[in-house]
Amino acid sequence: MRNHCDNTIGTDFIISGFSAIASEQILLFVAILMIYSMIIFGNLAITTLICFVSQLHTPMYFFLCNLSFVDVMYVSSTLPKLLSITIMKDNRISFSDCIAQLYFFVFSAACDIFILTSMAFDRYVAICKPLQYTLIMNRRVCTTMSAFCWTSSAMNSLLLTLLTSVLHFCNSRKINHFFCDLKTMTALSSSDTTSREIFMLIEDIIIAIVPFSFTVMSYIQIISTILKIRSAETRLKAFSSCTSHLTTVILFYGPILIVYMKPNSEHSQEQDHLISLMYLAVVPMLNPFVYSLRNKDVLLAVRKIMKIRRVDGQQAF
Repeated sequence: MRNHCDNTIGTDFIISGFSAIASEQILLFVAILMIYSMIIFGNLAITTLICFVSQLHTPMYFFLCNLSFVDVMYVSSTLPKLLSITIMKDNRISFSDCIAQLYFFVFSAACDIFILTSMAFDRYVAICKPLQYTLIMNRRVCTTMSAFCWTSSAMNSLLLTLLTSVLHFCNSRKINHFFCDLKTMTALSSSDTTSREIFMLIEDIIIAIVPFSFTVMSYIQIISTILKIRSAETRLKAFSSCTSHLTTVILFYGPILIVYMKPNSEHSQEQDHLISLMYLAVVPMLNPFVYSLRNKDVLLAVRKIMKIRRVDGQQAF
């Protein structure tokens, strides 16, 4: 006879989602659907633009292309299921689907962190070592950094997912979140997770805190270098080249720090879920706007594409 605690294909988890009345659920569904659509359209548009416009074939936009692609995968691992839960009111998710969701979410989150750190290094070299920029940030270096981001994230996610997949969930299968979150599932498990929690703490330091510290130190050096520039116009130009990335870093890390540093409380769980939705959905939605609205290179690329399409359309007639 099979143990009721065994993790099998037929066992389901219950995702709590957001507690709201029927009318609020509809508004929530519409809001999440709009956000998801804007994320997909915005990030794919940025990726396409960078690929087809030669002026954007620079290290900064190469990493932005990577970031946009990861953001699409990031939200696609969680939001479609949340939309299904909200409109269909079916909170069940199979064990295998939950593990798959966990893998792609952890993979995308880690890759986001590594790519943002790579972009911080790119900005550091551009501002602090401008004469050596083309030598340091050559194609081989950029490709190697990108490969490291993707490979290390995939290996890290695979390890954490495998460790989670062997846990037992005898006491409860209700995930008090809107997706299969690693820490929520570890806390839910009836297995002894002491060693895993220690490993996760070490992993958090390596994957999150070290890259974040590197990004902060990079910007300390960048700001210090900018302040030493005598020309106000040159200072403004140098700082404006970093504002898009700095805004993304603040938007990404801000909600994460709030969620993970504030004390746990049953009364604040719904609030925590909303903050989690901020860095999981709102930030990827804003990234294309942050990098395009005040970016002359991107705006010029858009005008170039529109001009080419207009000329092609006239020639067709």
